[in-house]
Amino acid sequence: MTCEIPEMPAPTSTESLDLPIAPLHGFRGDRIESAPLTRPRGLTVAISREAGARGTSIARKVAEILAWQVFDHETLNYLAQDDTARSQLLADVPNEAREWAEAQLAHLQQDRGLNADGDTLKLIRLVLTVAARGNAVIVGRAAGFMLPHETTIHVRIVAPLESRIAYMAQSLRLTRPEAAEEVRSRDEQRATFLDRTLALDPNDLTAYDVVVNSDRLGVEGAAQFIGWAVRTKQMFIELAETPPPPALDSLDQLAS
Repeated sequence: MTCEIPEMPAPTSTESLDLPIAPLHGFRGDRIESAPLTRPRGLTVAISREAGARGTSIARKVAEILAWQVFDHETLNYLAQDDTARSQLLADVPNEAREWAEAQLAHLQQDRGLNADGDTLKLIRLVLTVAARGNAVIVGRAAGFMLPHETTIHVRIVAPLESRIAYMAQSLRLTRPEAAEEVRSRDEQRATFLDRTLALDPNDLTAYDVVVNSDRLGVEGAAQFIGWAVRTKQMFIELAETPPPPALDSLDQLAS
């Protein structure tokens, strides 16, 4: 079975992240006070994946289809560790979105039993802030388990074990036994992170909106399917927010 070409390395500078840079001085416009957000400003695709199922490649293709920004494992770690890059990102996030992220973090800690501190807490706050802005594809970091389902398309990318081992062997140039151990280790680490932070199991398929078999659909097909799910969810949100037409008796009153 033909496996996908290995993914390109993560960006190493703020230029490759395509993050807006705030002006260092000067007038930035009048601040407009707005009501606190009760949910993110837009939809987010949260990708959970089995190791070797090509979840990151699919996430990048989804972001390309939707013209959204992708935040994968390497990008999130880079932003969490680099103060300058993180500041540039936050400069583009409205205050109300940051406030929502803090409120959601407090909800997770108080009502969902979130167990995190130090660097993990910084990373989770970053994920919530990215999602609050909307129009983002987030890979891993339990994002789909922490975000409200009303504005999140939570996707699980799966593939047969042999396919995942073959992909890992090719992408990392490992022997089959080495690749099998790498797949097992990564799956275990991700499950442990989710269990430690939120006491949840990634193998509970009822936690996802969509489960996609990348071995059957391929990267392009899986991404198009997820894009369809996003557009469908957006359509129903817009329908729910559209005011109903006036009742017939109201029309009669207006005519009289």
